[in-house]
Amino acid sequence: MPQMAPLNWLILMLYFSSILILFNLFIFTINTPSNKKYINQNNSNFNWKW
Repeated sequence: MPQMAPLNWLILMLYFSSILILFNLFIFTINTPSNKKYINQNNSNFNWKW
Protein backbone atom coordinates (compact mmCIF):
# COMPACT_ATOMS: atom_id res chain seq x y z
CA MET A 1 0.00 0.00 0.00
CA PRO A 2 2.14 2.94 -1.17
CA GLN A 3 -0.53 5.48 -0.18
CA MET A 4 0.09 4.81 3.53
CA ALA A 5 3.86 5.32 3.27
CA PRO A 6 3.92 9.15 3.69
CA LEU A 7 1.61 8.95 6.70
CA ASN A 8 3.81 6.36 8.38
CA TRP A 9 6.94 8.41 7.72
CA LEU A 10 5.21 11.50 9.14
CA ILE A 11 4.22 9.63 12.31
CA LEU A 12 7.75 8.25 12.71
CA MET A 13 9.35 11.66 12.23
CA LEU A 14 6.98 13.29 14.73
CA TYR A 15 7.68 10.47 17.20
CA PHE A 16 11.46 10.76 16.99
CA SER A 17 11.38 14.57 17.00
CA SER A 18 9.24 14.58 20.16
CA ILE A 19 11.69 12.17 21.82
CA LEU A 20 14.62 14.41 20.87
CA ILE A 21 12.81 17.52 22.15
CA LEU A 22 12.04 15.84 25.49
CA PHE A 23 15.64 14.62 25.75
CA ASN A 24 16.98 18.11 25.05
CA LEU A 25 14.64 19.61 27.66
CA PHE A 26 15.86 16.99 30.16
CA ILE A 27 19.48 17.92 29.48
CA PHE A 28 18.60 21.63 29.69
CA THR A 29 16.96 21.17 33.10
CA ILE A 30 20.02 19.23 34.32
CA ASN A 31 22.31 21.95 32.95
CA THR A 32 20.81 24.65 35.19
CA PRO A 33 23.25 26.51 37.49
CA SER A 34 21.71 24.87 40.57
CA ASN A 35 22.89 21.47 39.34
CA LYS A 36 26.35 22.48 38.14
CA LYS A 37 27.95 20.69 41.11
CA TYR A 38 26.15 17.47 40.13
CA ILE A 39 27.35 17.81 36.54
CA ASN A 40 30.92 18.51 37.64
CA GLN A 41 30.82 15.53 39.98
CA ASN A 42 29.68 13.15 37.26
CA ASN A 43 31.59 14.77 34.41
CA SER A 44 33.83 11.72 33.98
CA ASN A 45 30.83 9.39 33.67
CA PHE A 46 28.86 11.49 31.16
CA ASN A 47 30.95 12.37 28.12
CA TRP A 48 28.40 13.95 25.78
CA LYS A 49 29.38 13.90 22.10
CA TRP A 50 27.29 16.67 20.56
